[in-house]
Amino acid sequence: MSAKVAIQKFSFPFSCAARLSQQDEVTQEGRVQVKLHDQQENRILSEASPVAVTGALVQNEKQAQKSPKPPPGGDRPAARVLVCTNASQSAVISRLTVEGEDQRPMAKRQLSSESAARTITVVKKSAVRKEAEEHGYLKPKTHLGQRAPPPAAGKRRRRKDLFTNSEVFNRVDSHVIRAGAELKDKCVYDVKTIVQSITQGARNELERLRAIWVWLCHNIEYDVSGYLGRSEKLCSPEEVIATGRGVCCGYSSLCAEMCREVGIECQEVPGHSKGIGYLQGQSLKNVNSDHLWNSVLLGGQWFLLDACWGAGRVDVQHESFIKRFDDFYFLTDPEEFIESHFPDEEKWQLLDAPIPLEEFERRVFKTSAFFTMGLRLIQPHHFHIVTDDGEANVSLSFSRPATFTYDISQHQDLLHCGAPEQKDSSNSSFGLLTVSHRSMKLQLLPPASGVYDVKVFAGPLTATTSLIWVCSFTVECPTPRAMEEIPENPFLSWGLQPVAGSLGIAGSSQGSKAAEAVEGVFELALKTSRPLMVLCELDHPGLEAAVAKRCLATQIQPDVLTCHVLCPLRGFYRLSVFVRDYEKTEVKFQNAGNFLLHCKGKVVGPDELYPPNLSSVCGPGTRTLEAGLSKFSHKTALVSTQQGKCNVTFHNQRDLELHTVLSREENKPAAIPLSRQLFCTYTDSKVTVSVSLPDAGVYRLGLYAKITPGGDFSPMCDFVLRNSCDQPGPPFPGVYSAWRKGCVLFEPRVGLLEPLAWVRFRVRVPGAQRVSMMGETQTDLKLNKSRVWEGEVFSGNGLQPLKLAAASGESSDMAVLLTFDIKQLEGAV
Repeated sequence: MSAKVAIQKFSFPFSCAARLSQQDEVTQEGRVQVKLHDQQENRILSEASPVAVTGALVQNEKQAQKSPKPPPGGDRPAARVLVCTNASQSAVISRLTVEGEDQRPMAKRQLSSESAARTITVVKKSAVRKEAEEHGYLKPKTHLGQRAPPPAAGKRRRRKDLFTNSEVFNRVDSHVIRAGAELKDKCVYDVKTIVQSITQGARNELERLRAIWVWLCHNIEYDVSGYLGRSEKLCSPEEVIATGRGVCCGYSSLCAEMCREVGIECQEVPGHSKGIGYLQGQSLKNVNSDHLWNSVLLGGQWFLLDACWGAGRVDVQHESFIKRFDDFYFLTDPEEFIESHFPDEEKWQLLDAPIPLEEFERRVFKTSAFFTMGLRLIQPHHFHIVTDDGEANVSLSFSRPATFTYDISQHQDLLHCGAPEQKDSSNSSFGLLTVSHRSMKLQLLPPASGVYDVKVFAGPLTATTSLIWVCSFTVECPTPRAMEEIPENPFLSWGLQPVAGSLGIAGSSQGSKAAEAVEGVFELALKTSRPLMVLCELDHPGLEAAVAKRCLATQIQPDVLTCHVLCPLRGFYRLSVFVRDYEKTEVKFQNAGNFLLHCKGKVVGPDELYPPNLSSVCGPGTRTLEAGLSKFSHKTALVSTQQGKCNVTFHNQRDLELHTVLSREENKPAAIPLSRQLFCTYTDSKVTVSVSLPDAGVYRLGLYAKITPGGDFSPMCDFVLRNSCDQPGPPFPGVYSAWRKGCVLFEPRVGLLEPLAWVRFRVRVPGAQRVSMMGETQTDLKLNKSRVWEGEVFSGNGLQPLKLAAASGESSDMAVLLTFDIKQLEGAV
């Protein structure tokens, strides 16, 4: 008997063959050392030129029929050959193995000694390979044709043990995509030719498999027409290559055929999948499987891959295929693969503890993005949730900073029903999503009884694109919770955003849960790690934007930001906070947090809202400190009075020129200008702003300063004055520019005097040589030992006001400092 050695798919640059010769030595165990000869030079190849041999088949003339590939633990082929080359191209390293006597069926052991001797093995030059490995050209691996011992229990290699990330395949992927395009242009449909071309330059078994995988994903589209039954399904490798289309069996059969061409053991695995056509919650018992994928043997261990799912997805709504390379389904870990693929044979789960079909049906559907983002499901463990008191909860953890949103809609049977797989923001007011440092919690509150589909979307924290679908649930709500509508949150989550820390927010007085606005009032304080500017936004389903602005007052201090909120309506509010660095005026404000407020009792009346045109900077803080204004008597932006008057004091260390303004809601005209309700006194560096309010209500006290001489007045801060006294406060005297620093009015402290009355005046005017009161008559005031000008002055009948005037230095000209009005006599015209 003779043995024929057929070498398949060589790409030698010269004529070469493997043959038995007289120089070949037959070992006692039936092994033969085969030497490769150069037919042109008739010499043994020791340092050969680049050689790419993808497979060799040893055939016995009595065994022409090829044995099928076995599953794990099954029989192996009688003999296999693989001749491969290291990346350095320095030596030919080859190996042919033959099964031992105990590995073959009894019928195959009846070979004669001659045939046994000619069932051959090409032994590698181990020393050469060891040297190549030491230089980093090759990774140690188990050769095809010999089954490596299974790894020890608990030592199963994972995808990350084979390669750190997909970037290591950049060279291979680029070559395959380029070669695939060239082959398509040349209309090359032959499997052998394609495989030879795309695996050229692949240095090991893993890279050859990667080349096949990438070619399949980039050159074969899913046959949507065939799937929908509008045309014959394409499954055979020849049809799939020629048309560039195929259903799952087309991908899997072509993958297996291409792997055989390079000597990689590959199985087609039938089973169920949660792909298009999958009905959520359906029982798959006694239902024919609907999908095919592959399992490959690498280094003595089986791995899973699905080129059909790696190529893209089907848009059911538009009945089209969307190309989208998904690297996740290349050598996917079994623990993750089982979430969407359930094989007919349990052994192909490749799990230490296989799961039953019923468990597969109940499990939450997770997309590939769920795993690539490093997400982990905390609760629930099954996709179907029944609400408790109208509420259902979902929570995930994550290892890398992420942001989330969700979508809730009426239930549809199909899992892949054409709904978008990407989302920019939440348009649902039927849930509360909160994101903490390493976890996400979604509290779902369905609006009515029924069954709902919930999709969760996620993305990296710094993502600028839409968020991606990561998992799905079904929520059954027997009885909804009676509650008000929750406002939409376009900023995805409640509470502080995960980026808040990087934006300068160190902490918050309010967490992610809904806060009660007691008596319609709420205060939020945010600690900061550096000076920040802040803007706030308030939203309620029934609140107009103009009114919402009058519900907010913000105070900006170097280490804390405070937002005062008023609630004029019952129900839920969204309070959103935006910040930027204080000095970086060119930087845009970013969302730092969103807080849910609930007002269910007393609300704030329209007359109690903050005054219009309130500055975003209220109360003393960063801006006043920068201007040298300090030691404010009132530390907060809100000042309340029950007497209708108050004094605000502070120190003006830089002696800036100041200006104050008092205002209120415009639809309430005042008989006396509001400017007469203010009176400022400057003594040394201390400033006192006295306020006398004409009636009850809310007022804005604005403080301005000239930072640079000759410049305009710049706003320093606003105070909100809330007066609960119904008795009108008298106005102050009118002030002229000659009333300057150091001038103090002791009495009278009112600017409206009784007629026909004697009024005592006491005033300090630094540097004055003469001080007089001028009205119907002129009265000079006298200077006492305390440097205070004083005297009794008759007010007159009110025909003209009283004026306080002073002469300074040698000039005899009198400058008016203050004016006092006289009440009209009853009956006077």
